[in-house]
Amino acid sequence: MSKIRLEPINDDNFFAITKLRLKREQKNFVADNTYSLVHAYLNVINGKPVFPFGIFCDDKPVGFVMIAYDNLSEKVKDNPLCNWFICDNYMIWRLMIDKKYQGKGYAKEAMKLALDFVRTLPSGPAKYCWLSYDINNSVARNLYSSFGFKEVPSAYYENGEMPAILEL
Repeated sequence: MSKIRLEPINDDNFFAITKLRLKREQKNFVADNTYSLVHAYLNVINGKPVFPFGIFCDDKPVGFVMIAYDNLSEKVKDNPLCNWFICDNYMIWRLMIDKKYQGKGYAKEAMKLALDFVRTLPSGPAKYCWLSYDINNSVARNLYSSFGFKEVPSAYYENGEMPAILEL
């Protein structure tokens, strides 16, 4: 397999990452990369650590992953929407592989690299890394469970998202 790497989004790779697309039937599973990058920017300017990365195979952009850290537990600790696994923990906020590159093991390699990054604790200590995925996305469910993520059905989102956590 070719070498997969994560590269921070910058002026040189921004447009290539925004051109990556999902298959038509996957469009409801992951937000568009341009939207995600705008969301990352808005969070960063409001003091929330967010780390958007392009996923590259050799020099070719094949996907996108975005990691965040919720360091606002003091402000939201009494908010019932802040589940016990959200505050002061990392989140794999987005992960997508372009439709032309799916089925080649890139998502698995990218997930390993993303978790390696999270385990460096770049924004502070954490006990968990969490994520959520559409309950109809069996590919995502299988990928994340292969890394040890455990579903949290009691925190199921009404919009069809299933949260899952991994103890770091």
